Amino acid sequence: MSAPDDASGARPYRILSRETMWKGFCSLERVTFATRRRDGRDHTQTFEIENHGWAAAVLAYDPARREAVLVRQLRLPQALQGDDPLSLEVVAGLLDGDGEGPEATARREAMEEAGLDLGRIEAIGAFRPSPGLVGEKVWLYLAEVDLAAARVGDGGGLAHEGEDIEVVVIALSDLAALVDRGEGLDLKTAHAVQTLRVRRPELFA
Repeated sequence: MSAPDDASGARPYRILSRETMWKGFCSLERVTFATRRRDGRDHTQTFEIENHGWAAAVLAYDPARREAVLVRQLRLPQALQGDDPLSLEVVAGLLDGDGEGPEATARREAMEEAGLDLGRIEAIGAFRPSPGLVGEKVWLYLAEVDLAAARVGDGGGLAHEGEDIEVVVIALSDLAALVDRGEGLDLKTAHAVQTLRVRRPELFA
């Protein structure tokens, strides 16, 4: 079998077939592959994999005010499952297909969604939110800002893309309370907040 069988511990696999089932904003691909189990036996499986590109996200915060800038927008999947249709999240968006890097995406989205002109930003890392089903990878950042200077636009997203985004300035203490209650935030936002709490605990004291 061909393999990425390396120091990471990945087991060998071999692609048997790939078929695009749907292609629109996202694509759905059916992949049949053979893999060698830990007990040495070969096994064949078929998975459906959703791809919509890679993304970048940034939590902008003002340490003097002890406030963060988030955005709130409609998220249909959670609405259809009975959760709050309006999701409170860090600024985020997909990397452009023209070679735009993740940091440039974070800066562009901060301006488009929240009207923020970011200075220095700090990388948290790159993460896969649902590796068993989705091909997405998200680069996550923190950005320290002076809201009086960095807020140079209204934000709200791009009208021609149908975006209707509310900019929300929230106290860091309130944001931490949402994380502690385990409600109201998506995973990337919760992770960004927890990382800031570890790196800058004095902002939450």
